[in-house]
Amino acid sequence: MSLVNVTNLTFAYEGSYDNIFENVSFQIDTDWKLGFTGRNGRGKTTFLNLLLGKYEYKGSISASVTFEYFPYEVQDEENFTIDIIKEISPNSMDWEIIKELSLLDIEEDVLYRQFYTLSRGEQTKALLVAMFLKENSFLLIDEPTNHLDAEARKILSNYLKKKKGFILISHGVSARHVS
Repeated sequence: MSLVNVTNLTFAYEGSYDNIFENVSFQIDTDWKLGFTGRNGRGKTTFLNLLLGKYEYKGSISASVTFEYFPYEVQDEENFTIDIIKEISPNSMDWEIIKELSLLDIEEDVLYRQFYTLSRGEQTKALLVAMFLKENSFLLIDEPTNHLDAEARKILSNYLKKKKGFILISHGVSARHVS
């Protein structure tokens, strides 16, 4: 366990008169799982981008973990899925990958297919597996259910219930079912 410390965070987009965040302070235990829900334009993704260091802000954000953003941007979708997962999580063992995929109801054969041939739902699940297997990281998961049907959302929800160390953003109710 370690902490993410946010102290006196103040942020506004350039040219805006209103702050998105103003003197916000809190701590997040990296073993926690948090869900942020709400309509577009309320600052959820902005907060993740602040954690990732993408914007300048006043105050401080400190952490002894690496923040990892989902959706992960795959550079070469022609690669086999196993190679993409190992690129994201180089220390993961094949048996760990297969176990995690099975928890998301994904067959092992997807590992030996080119990534682009997977459905968007399979891609989402494979990338989440890779990111959860990555050591010393805290996941910032932005809208993971975009390409999932109702059954796949339920499977993902059950998977996330067993995980820790992430913030999940959703515009819908799915984040509430992760606790």
